[in-house]
Amino acid sequence: MIGDSELTREFWEQGRAASCPIFDMHGHMGVWHSIYFPRPDADDMVRTMDECGVRLLVFSHHMALFAPDLANAPAVAAVRRFPDRLRAYCSINPNYPERIEADLSAFGEYTDVYVGFKFLPDYHGIPLSDARYRPAWEYADARELLILTHTWGGSTLDGPAVLRQMAERYPRVRLLLGHSCHGEWDAAVRLARDFPNIYLELTAIFDDRGILEKFAHEAGSERMLFGTDLPWFDPHQAVGALLSAHISDDDRHNICHRNAEQLLAPFLYPNR
Repeated sequence: MIGDSELTREFWEQGRAASCPIFDMHGHMGVWHSIYFPRPDADDMVRTMDECGVRLLVFSHHMALFAPDLANAPAVAAVRRFPDRLRAYCSINPNYPERIEADLSAFGEYTDVYVGFKFLPDYHGIPLSDARYRPAWEYADARELLILTHTWGGSTLDGPAVLRQMAERYPRVRLLLGHSCHGEWDAAVRLARDFPNIYLELTAIFDDRGILEKFAHEAGSERMLFGTDLPWFDPHQAVGALLSAHISDDDRHNICHRNAEQLLAPFLYPNR
């Protein structure tokens, strides 16, 4: 596995690599029904990040996604407790348009917290192209924000066809394909090739051997982002997959931090 990779050797010997800080672009926080998470809260998650060499996590809180009365307050509190380690997506549930209106109106108060929006079309049962999402799309497009959305192969809600439609309509949105159209790998590659604003986020792709290499070789590692769904998956799983893949150290640096640093720079360093 190590071969000629200095980066892999450093991870193998140290458990992390000072030369390769990890930016996890797809996380969550909080408990979840029907599953036990040993470390679901902010303090514990930061401890996991320390163990795995994760410099920064961008997350959406489970409560914000499914308990609109609580809104995004838990995410705001977590980021402001760990401002050097966490950023959040403002979670959007199109079943509650009045909540979206309130979140957009207040978005400017949380420039130290949010980098964009999180969509879950398959959970919420509403396609990305639905008019109820439009205010968030337009807000993000006008400000060049990030949108991380679930994407699944074969889905009419968030599959490749509707993603292509939205990327054409909102070219200034930085569109992160959570799970990378899982199963429709060729379609995901085509989207990344065709749209400079689309990025392939890697959570859960590791269940299909060779897809990481396919993305790097066919779409380019400059269009790939590290993600884990923490606390659903331990970052060490994703790190191990990257280190054992047949890609270069330059690819690994792009995936682990370079691409994310470029995307996040306007939010982390707004005065530069």
